[in-house]
Amino acid sequence: MLARLAALVLLPLFLAACAPRLQEIGPPVDEPRIVENDGHEIALHMADGADLPLRVWYPWDRPAEAVILALHGFNDYSKGFAAPGKGMARRGFIFYAYDQRGFGLTAERGVWAGEKQMIDDLRVAARLIKARHPDLPLFLLGESMGGAVIMTAAVGDDPPVADGLILAAPAIWGWQTLPPIARKITEGAAHVIPWVTVVPTGVHAQASSNRAALRDLARDPLVIKETRIDTAYGLVNLMTDAFDAAARLDQPRWLLLFGEREGILDRSAVNQALPHFRDLSPEQGRIAIYPRGYHLLLRDFNQYAVYDDMAAWMRDPTAPLPSGADKRGEDKTINSD
Repeated sequence: MLARLAALVLLPLFLAACAPRLQEIGPPVDEPRIVENDGHEIALHMADGADLPLRVWYPWDRPAEAVILALHGFNDYSKGFAAPGKGMARRGFIFYAYDQRGFGLTAERGVWAGEKQMIDDLRVAARLIKARHPDLPLFLLGESMGGAVIMTAAVGDDPPVADGLILAAPAIWGWQTLPPIARKITEGAAHVIPWVTVVPTGVHAQASSNRAALRDLARDPLVIKETRIDTAYGLVNLMTDAFDAAARLDQPRWLLLFGEREGILDRSAVNQALPHFRDLSPEQGRIAIYPRGYHLLLRDFNQYAVYDDMAAWMRDPTAPLPSGADKRGEDKTINSD
């Protein structure tokens, strides 16, 4: 009897101790700013004292037309934007990318920072970069998880400053698109064994047509290969909010990019979300679907066509895209003929 009573008392304490872990964010101690070293931007210094490593690519042969602030995908970091950063700089755009908390060279790598904190960081980053280039339009570019962060932030009460959004295969694989048992299992594991790491679903799927880029990802020690269960749980919660945001993404204007050979996100989840985007007016957004595109569109062999489309859309959001991918975006689904 005493043993049973002790178990009833201790069980809630055990479960509380095993709750999903979030990074501990300290109170504001400093003014956010861009940190420089030898005249080069190297980090975003946040209010709690955290430094988020920053990479910047500038046009070298012409005045800049606009600024892009990019957010990387899950388990990746800012280095993943090396190709698009150079490609867009070559087309006349300043390109910023930073490591989001828990990824790359940030503190507590592998531990989920929380959706609210990720959005707060984006809001601060956009404000700092806009203040540095007040006369240039600012566009937010999100790849996969980064797209989910941007979408969720854009429909919030205090959206980040932006003149437009570019969403490259945004992560919209939420609980709405998964069987209920998947949520029960994931939620239970996140509360009982949150520290256990797993290889994410789809890691063996082909993410890009560019095998050199895939080799770089596999060999890079800063790209996380095994994920804590509670971090995966946090990601799905974020993707759930991003899926809901699709129907409310009315400001600012946006460009949505997907490849028909998408192999990381669940295709049925993407196809469920596409009608929500299409229900918004054409003036609010455009959809581009690339017949030979994979998840990592910005690193595919066809990357230059995507860069040209992005540049054309930022210059004139009403003009047809050079590749014609917007025509397929009017009615095509992922992995369709």
